[in-house]
Amino acid sequence: MKTIEVTGFQSINRGYNSVFRPNRLSLGLVVPIESYPRGPVPTLEHHIERVQLAEKLGFSAVWLRDVPFNVPSFGDAGQTYDPFVYLGLLAGQTKQIALGVASIILPMRHPAHVAKAAATADVLSGGRLILGVASGDRPEEYPALNLPFSERGAAFRESFDYIRHMGENSPAFDNGFGSPKGGLDMLPKPTSGKLPLLITGGSQQDPEWIARNGDGWMTYPRNTGVQARIISDWRARVEAVSDADKPMMQPLYVDLTEDPDTSPQPIHLGFRLGVNHLRDYLRSLEQIGMNHVALNLRFNQADIETTLKRLADDVLPDFDP
Repeated sequence: MKTIEVTGFQSINRGYNSVFRPNRLSLGLVVPIESYPRGPVPTLEHHIERVQLAEKLGFSAVWLRDVPFNVPSFGDAGQTYDPFVYLGLLAGQTKQIALGVASIILPMRHPAHVAKAAATADVLSGGRLILGVASGDRPEEYPALNLPFSERGAAFRESFDYIRHMGENSPAFDNGFGSPKGGLDMLPKPTSGKLPLLITGGSQQDPEWIARNGDGWMTYPRNTGVQARIISDWRARVEAVSDADKPMMQPLYVDLTEDPDTSPQPIHLGFRLGVNHLRDYLRSLEQIGMNHVALNLRFNQADIETTLKRLADDVLPDFDP
């Protein structure tokens, strides 16, 4: 398999710079770090302690989700806590690990609130925020806020543009969400003057728009051969519109078995497998140009703390900075 070589990413903040490294893969964890296979709502037992353990063991990031409503057809309530409130708590309970969101549903929040909350979380965490953004894929939520699901693509672009402008000093611009005229300013500013914004999936946008405007791309797990073509296409689009390359990341559901040689068996968006096969699979993703994998242990059958320590001992050393 051909290895994809990448020259360099832009420098944004501590979190972005530590998680995304050219030609290397880093590993993070989706919060809540627990197993809840039989229902949509986690217990959130030991949720802070497990994030702190992840940091101590050397995982590069934890990833929160934005799930405003528990939608039965979706089947997963995420960490249930509002992501921005939770980011504030985690900022005070950790010191090094990047704090990511995958992803804020932009059309369902006013971008002024997103920009201020995100910049606040970035400053309070010492520049560790990575903000994924998305258009939302649960149509049941939009009527609850009296918002048109069919217009979420346009709303996403307007919101994205608004948030970008709020990193400027006393910005003046026209936007569907509001038109600041330069006589006011939003504080605090992100630690680097810019929030790292990673676009999730298609977000109802053209691929070229995503390559031009995003600071990276969050995509979904796929067959490695298919993923290699998608990564190659992404690199080509970015090269055509940007001086710096931009990273890619994906989630992966994992049920790690006690036997290190258990062959991979498909589960929802991932595998039940032994640690040796997991390590090999992650190496293959690194070779095709994936920069970060967020492991999700929702379907993991083994003890969570034991699983985290096994991952730290047997997998993380292959993907150290």
